[in-house]
Amino acid sequence: MSDSIESSDNVDLTDDELETNNKGQLIKKAGQLRDRRNDLNQLASERASKRDELNAETREKVDEAQEHREQRDDLNEQVQEHKEKRNELNAKANELFDKVDDRKEDLELSEGKSVDDLESEIEDLEFKQQTEVLSTEDERELIEEIEEKREQLAERKEKLDQSGDLEAVKEKAQEVRAEASEHHQQVTELADDAQEHHNQMIEAYREADEIRDDADEWHEKFVDAQEAADQHHDDFVRVQKRLRELDEEEEDEKQEAREAKEEEAREEAEEIYEAFQNGETLDTEDLMKLQKTGLL
Repeated sequence: MSDSIESSDNVDLTDDELETNNKGQLIKKAGQLRDRRNDLNQLASERASKRDELNAETREKVDEAQEHREQRDDLNEQVQEHKEKRNELNAKANELFDKVDDRKEDLELSEGKSVDDLESEIEDLEFKQQTEVLSTEDERELIEEIEEKREQLAERKEKLDQSGDLEAVKEKAQEVRAEASEHHQQVTELADDAQEHHNQMIEAYREADEIRDDADEWHEKFVDAQEAADQHHDDFVRVQKRLRELDEEEEDEKQEAREAKEEEAREEAEEIYEAFQNGETLDTEDLMKLQKTGLL
């Protein structure tokens, strides 16, 4: 289908043609106008169909974009929910870790050596005492060191006993932190999905705009074809009206001719009748003329 109307195929009608052309010329012109009008109506119909098809595609793209918008918004709501849960859990974990740190500080557990370290050192010192030959002074110092280590070990164990559920609190804090991390992972994944739907929404709207622009162009082409078809139809109607006027004029002329002929026959019959009254003899033709006009 051509994008533009071939103006050379259009049929023009001037006022002068309408007034001066004879019936034969006007009948031919009417046929040309009718055929061109029908062609243009067909062209307009095809263009309207193309426009409607593109408008339908536009609506589909807009619907697609709306679906992505709804999915994006739903995912963003989930992101917000997981963020709130993550922040809540992180706050709880921080609170538990602070509790552990405060308890350690109170018991001075963060200072000094661990139980394992102290036990290992005591074991090494006792092994040295048993296996090495030491002077009395060195052995005395070694024994004092072992006793000091044992006192430190006892003190450390006592503090650990006093710490109660410190390890349990620490484990709970770690569990809460791990759960918060899971929610953070959900935030990241859902946010990525939401962004993908946002990008697809933008693309669908962009495609919808392009298709809509194309549909608008086809609508303009439809209007051009329809207006041209309407113009040809209007001219066709004008020619038909003119032909009816010519028919009426011909009928009027025929009627006038008939009336003139009848008047002439009546006048002739009156003359014949007057002659008959004056005693003239009438022939058959004269009698028929009198009968025809009703004078006999």
